[in-house]
Amino acid sequence: MSDTDTRGGDGTAPASLIMVLRALFDDAQTLLAAETGYWRTALAYLLGHAKTIAILLVLALFLVFFTLMAIVVGLLLALAPLIGAWGALGAVSLTLVLLAALCAWLAIGRIRHAMRMLTGSAGDGA
Repeated sequence: MSDTDTRGGDGTAPASLIMVLRALFDDAQTLLAAETGYWRTALAYLLGHAKTIAILLVLALFLVFFTLMAIVVGLLLALAPLIGAWGALGAVSLTLVLLAALCAWLAIGRIRHAMRMLTGSAGDGA
């Protein structure tokens, strides 16, 4: 290979590999700074709205709770003339206890399933 193969026609060297790598490194730094800035701004935006979102979620939970309380009281008032005050209280309480037991049973089943998945024990369902 002759000296004219690696140099320009006037004897000057073409852009060296070091210059290309330096430009690539500068571009990578610019890209990293832009991505970091973007995600920092996105996180600041989310955190700025997090307080409002949390307050709205808590308010929604309170409203759901009070709605359920209204349903229970309404059931008590509606059933009292039919089966008496104590009968209505017993029927509504028994129904709520059964629903709570069903929810707990389903939750325990899901916990057991998740534990089997995490520990890797396939089990035969017994």
